[in-house]
Amino acid sequence: MTENLSKETFLEKVFNYEKEKEWKYNGELPAIIDFWAPWCGPCRMVGPVLEKISDEYAGKLIVYKVNTDEEQELAAAFGIQSIPSILFIPVNGQPQMAVGALPKSTIESAIKDVLGVEAA
Repeated sequence: MTENLSKETFLEKVFNYEKEKEWKYNGELPAIIDFWAPWCGPCRMVGPVLEKISDEYAGKLIVYKVNTDEEQELAAAFGIQSIPSILFIPVNGQPQMAVGALPKSTIESAIKDVLGVEAA
């Protein structure tokens, strides 16, 4: 199950960019953040794919969603210029951004390569 993030929950669960200058992930599990908007057609294609990944990888990673219409400051903080944008966050190391409606196979490759998480 995916979880919607507000700025407050993002600062708490992912990264407090108001206090930290250097990237420091606050979570225990690797994460994927889907930056999306309700009016975005490609976003509506990616949404169900990420829901499925969230279920298939339950306990191994977390999938978050950020509505860029409602959370414009968060989108700006990450320089989101086109959506969908998907941020892959390993527990240690730097996050990596992918832009566009990625197919499930590409997302799963990034889960393995960037996050170091194997499929069940």
